[in-house]
Amino acid sequence: MINILLSGNKRVFDGALSELISITNKTKEPINCIILTMNLTRVKEEFLPFTEAQIEFLNKVVKSKNEQNVVKKIDVTKIYEKEFGGGKNESAYCTPYTLLRLLADLIPNIPDKLLYLDIDMLAQKDISTLYNIDISNYEYAAVKEKYGSKIIKYDYINAGMLLLNMKKIKETKLLQKARDMLKKRKLLFADQDAIYWNTTSKLILPRIYNEQRKFNCKNTVICHFSKRLWVIPYPHTENIKQWQVDKVHKVYKCHCFDEDLNEYIKWRETFNETY
Repeated sequence: MINILLSGNKRVFDGALSELISITNKTKEPINCIILTMNLTRVKEEFLPFTEAQIEFLNKVVKSKNEQNVVKKIDVTKIYEKEFGGGKNESAYCTPYTLLRLLADLIPNIPDKLLYLDIDMLAQKDISTLYNIDISNYEYAAVKEKYGSKIIKYDYINAGMLLLNMKKIKETKLLQKARDMLKKRKLLFADQDAIYWNTTSKLILPRIYNEQRKFNCKNTVICHFSKRLWVIPYPHTENIKQWQVDKVHKVYKCHCFDEDLNEYIKWRETFNETY
């Protein structure tokens, strides 16, 4: 069983749907997907948790690939409010939902090994090759951040993909230390910075496990649809997500996920008709 951790609100349903389709299309091993969510309408009215209907539908989709696959949500509103409510980093570079991965050690019965993935990722190959990497001597495994490893520090990581050794993390108190740091200081990249600066042991993986630069790479296992810097035709950034299918085709010229994205479109239409 592969334990996957996602986080977000009801507005990123399309990310979860497309991502899980891409994973279950290529991975034969059963997946246990935990989605951390919360109600944070006191910050923005659209910050609502994943709905029961959305989780029910995600289960329908993944079970159509393998009956053993399962998706469940855990509402961590109370835990978040206690740890981060009204804090210095609530208005960080991304939404407060990026902070939810830092609460993993506070969740009862959390698996000892977790593959955390940002909601804007697609699998190009079987993710079991990543999940089965031995991290028994490390707190986590990650890939270097495409820009941060050049500007901040040579081993600065991108926290969009984290293969977490929760047993060791609880021993070293990595996430607790990260939360404490965020309570005291406002950090530019909030959760990512807090994880990096409090790490005691990490395994750096090849970027095929969190490709942040190129598309159509045959060796890529996970592609990250993160913000990209483009030089041509002029210096600018693009922040196109995988569920923006037309833009993925027209701007990124990326067609390597067409089978997954075409299936995503059909399932999305079914959801719209059903709910």
